[in-house]
Amino acid sequence: MNKTQLVDAIAAEAGLTKAQAKKALEAFIEVTGKTLKAGDKIALVGFGSFGVTEKPARTGRNPRTGATIKIAAKKVVKFKAGAELSAAVEK
Repeated sequence: MNKTQLVDAIAAEAGLTKAQAKKALEAFIEVTGKTLKAGDKIALVGFGSFGVTEKPARTGRNPRTGATIKIAAKKVVKFKAGAELSAAVEK
């Protein structure tokens, strides 16, 4: 499902216009990005939680040349599915 299809599905499920659903989805994405950038977590009961973790710097290997390279530390977004979402997917 791409963004357009998600907007259509949200509009149909919530009884909104496509424009309203698109605005709501874009607002959610914007707020989520700002919250995670600030280092906070987002927990949606029944759906899951978003958080940021730091991956430490490490050494890696260039598969083409075999040379050892340094991979810088970075922050990554993690999502952990909630129990209700996991149960819905299993069915």
